[in-house]
Amino acid sequence: MALSAVTRPTAAAGDTLRLLAFGDSLTAGYGLPKDVSFTAQLERALGKEGLDVTVIDAGVSGDTSAGGLARLDWTLAGMPNGGPDAVIVELGANDALRGIDPRVTYDNLDAILSEFRRRGLPVLLAGMRSPPNMGPEYAEAFNGIYARLAEKHQVALYPFFLEGVAADPELNQADGIHPNARGVAEIVKRMSPAVKVLLRDLQ
Repeated sequence: MALSAVTRPTAAAGDTLRLLAFGDSLTAGYGLPKDVSFTAQLERALGKEGLDVTVIDAGVSGDTSAGGLARLDWTLAGMPNGGPDAVIVELGANDALRGIDPRVTYDNLDAILSEFRRRGLPVLLAGMRSPPNMGPEYAEAFNGIYARLAEKHQVALYPFFLEGVAADPELNQADGIHPNARGVAEIVKRMSPAVKVLLRDLQ
């Protein structure tokens, strides 16, 4: 699928890649020291694989997909050196917790992905799942939006950001929602292969 506007050039050999993690508290590392947050652990993991990558934390705790959309332009405008080379989009968990209509979440994420596509940025979309207490009808509507969006925008999909961590008390903080440092390490271990594929052709 052709990109509709600006196509970002591949980073020059030897340049440090800039990976923007655009999300909510799960990206921001809520309740954790900065050095064990998602972005910090992912950057170290990629470095161990020989990838020269700076992972930029653009997570805002409490953000819904609407909040992400509202701050998208100024987030990108505030980045130095022409912005990121690639993006992880991790939003929607707070939409589900608040019972926001999945059609609204879809539309917000659709607009976010459209803007990244307009800028020629490769994206890894991290999916979310509805909590069980929202019921099967809501879960069916919400859980399906990420695959639909990934197909529409032809972006890579990591189906569930909290895969292997959700509902495991050993890997979560006392609130049962946010991963602890071990939980983040598990997320990074599972997600790193998809991130490496995202970055593969950029360096």
